[in-house]
Parts: sequence; C-alpha cells; structure tokens
Amino acid sequence: MTERSPAPGGLTLVEALVNTLDIESGADALDTPEGRERLGITADETDRARTLRESLRATLLAHAGHPPHREVTPLGALLAEAPLLVTVDAADGSAALAPADDRSLYARVAAAVAEALVAGTWTRLKACEAADCHWAYYDRSPAGRGRWCSMQVCGARAKMRRYRAKGA
Repeated sequence: MTERSPAPGGLTLVEALVNTLDIESGADALDTPEGRERLGITADETDRARTLRESLRATLLAHAGHPPHREVTPLGALLAEAPLLVTVDAADGSAALAPADDRSLYARVAAAVAEALVAGTWTRLKACEAADCHWAYYDRSPAGRGRWCSMQVCGARAKMRRYRAKGA
C-alpha cells in the first residue's frame, strides 16, 4: 500500500510481517505457501504468526499515538518466549542479540526489535492511521510525526473526508 522505502535493518522483517494482511481487501499472505515462505514459517505456525502480527500492529499504532485496533496479547508477553543469544564479534568486540533459533519467527522478531532499540529506530516504525489500512511503514519525516503509510492514498482520503465533513 505504501510507496515508502522499507524500514532499516531487521525492522524489514517486522514491517513485512505486519503487512501480510491487507485490511481493506481482507487478503492475507499468510494464507498462501508463498507468503509463509517469505517469512520462513510453515502452515502449522500460521496462527502464532497471526497473533504476533496483530500484537505488532497494536504496538505500531501506539508508536503513532493511536489506540490498539483490537484486544491483543501484549507484545512483551509474546517476545518473552523468544530465545535470544548474545553474540560478540571477535574482530571488533561489538555485541548484539541474535535469535537462538533462526527458524523461530518470534526469536527473529525479538532480535529485530532489540536491534532497533539500540539503533533508536524502533519507535519510527508505525502503523497507518487509516482504520481500513493500518499498514506498517517507517516514518522518515524529520519530526517523526508521519500519520499515513501513503500521503497519496490514505492521507488524501483522510483529507478529503475532513473536507467533505466541513460541508464544502
């Protein structure tokens, strides 16, 4: 739905997971083998992936200053189950959190969130304000006050609704 460039670093995984559901059309990429393959999950993991996706969506809405779209399991509770390891680069001594199991979507998302926290980019990943969208996007605006995934689509629709509501 967005013309924005993808989120940096591991946040591309979070953005990709949240954007597997097109709320407006109801199309869910997790229903397809190709969609699951892009995230490295099996059909048996689909329900857990959906739970994680909607918890992430609620968190990204909070980043944008909006209430959750529905009741969800708190993201912290879900990621508490994710096994992570501290890795240390022998060459420069830099440390990072990495998934203990690269096959675990939860662990990969937890590592991405940890990386984004350290980089200061976590709260820039947001969900679109439009109730029929809630697409994840990375807010690159200088003030960090982006509201829509696409100014040309969701932003234009919101502005047109406000204009019409004024009775013009």
